[in-house]
Amino acid sequence: MALQRDPRIFIIGCGISAIGAAQKLLKHGFRNVHIIEATGKSGGRIRTGRLGDNIVEIGANWIHGPSKENPVFRLACDYQLLDKESMSEENQAVDIGGHPLFVPNWFTSSGRKLGPEVMGPALEFFMKILERSQQFYDSGGEPMPSVGNFVKSEAKRLAPEEWKEDQANINIRMAMINTLLKLECCVSGTHTLDDVGLGAFGMYKTLPGLDCTFPGGYEGLIDHMMKELPKGIVSYNKQVKCIHWNNTKDEPDSTARSAPVKIECVDGEIFAADHVIVTVSLGYLKKHKDTFLSPSLPLNKLHSIQRMGFGTNNKIFLEFEQPFWDDDCELIYLVWEDDTDLCDVISDIKTSWIRKLTGFTVLKPTERFGHVLCGWIAGHESEYMETLSEFEVLHSVTQALRKFTGNPTISPRKLLRSQWFHDPYSCGSYTYVAKGCSGYDIDNLAEPLPPNSSHSKPLQVLFAGEATHRSFFSTVHGALMAGWREAERLISHYTPASTISSKL
Repeated sequence: MALQRDPRIFIIGCGISAIGAAQKLLKHGFRNVHIIEATGKSGGRIRTGRLGDNIVEIGANWIHGPSKENPVFRLACDYQLLDKESMSEENQAVDIGGHPLFVPNWFTSSGRKLGPEVMGPALEFFMKILERSQQFYDSGGEPMPSVGNFVKSEAKRLAPEEWKEDQANINIRMAMINTLLKLECCVSGTHTLDDVGLGAFGMYKTLPGLDCTFPGGYEGLIDHMMKELPKGIVSYNKQVKCIHWNNTKDEPDSTARSAPVKIECVDGEIFAADHVIVTVSLGYLKKHKDTFLSPSLPLNKLHSIQRMGFGTNNKIFLEFEQPFWDDDCELIYLVWEDDTDLCDVISDIKTSWIRKLTGFTVLKPTERFGHVLCGWIAGHESEYMETLSEFEVLHSVTQALRKFTGNPTISPRKLLRSQWFHDPYSCGSYTYVAKGCSGYDIDNLAEPLPPNSSHSKPLQVLFAGEATHRSFFSTVHGALMAGWREAERLISHYTPASTISSKL
């Protein structure tokens, strides 16, 4: 493609959204493309770590919906990063509706291990209510403001009738529903489901396919994508202080061309640009929204950033000499027997944060991982956990496991945890649709600056990243597709009208 000229394009952040945008721009003949990354590595919230000899995912865990419609899955297949089972037609055909069907073990706070005959009905009951909470987006209306309000009130209303023939198990099943509420906080990346908007909850779309992982680590995908970019395209350890846009002063820079955008870095360096694609997290935008752009963000965009939800979901990895769970177990639920009132927040976080830990996924296959669990904890309790020493976290988790299993000798031999809230460039984990928020806010965030009605140079600041994708927010594929979308916006802008019409 012959460009009318060679615009200077800078991409802020070097996660998958930025890498995808850069790849697409370069493939379409743009040569003046640069990425500015605040840290010393690429990948953003894709981060693979090690627990002893094991590869573990500190950040993004699964390919959600690994099927042909998912560009992350297609890339992973192209790069041959998945096992045969994950790439099979059978695996791609399974539609789990966003909730993988794990084989569970249930442990309770009195040291009991319960079976599916007691706990299975609670899981089925909860999932039916949760599915109903997703239907308001398509059907319209919002009988209550939040998913938490709806699920809790419906569970309390329907449970007595649902289990009237099985009164003995009502309390333990309500406690199980409370554990599932806390687990759903992890799935949504929120402090409480009371913060998640009911009307917009169904806006998130799932893709078919049984969620799968990368045997060699998610960062393998980033490594392969980075190899396709020219060396030196990324400026690492360079934090952007402020993006000065709508620069109308006709001061030529060193290339004797005026620049509508100037990128000011913390170290004082300034880059002149025609276009900037911002891919930073919504958490970072929330924290720096008043200073990150000059002039400030327009009020409608600022309000959308404030309304949208961005929470914390952390992992706690534990390695054991021997398993205390069944051989076929894939998910361990921790059920607090006194948690029957359906409350997914902990009142005294400092002393009882551990009660927000919902349970563990078992890392499979055992031949590869040995005996490793991944614990899940969301919300302010999760953020408090980040402030504790590794020893304190290990002690609390060990005490909880001894209580729930009734085995006083259980001792994890290694621990590794994520700390996404205190990561200065993530400021949390991922986006959710908050109470009072709608698709309008996501579209608004994705809208470039200056607005269309402006007479200034167009497309000065563009916005990508998972938070800007209406259907796939919170996912890696949403982030990648948003990066592609903004690259295509620039490609269209520089493609002569005659070229476009000839393709129609």
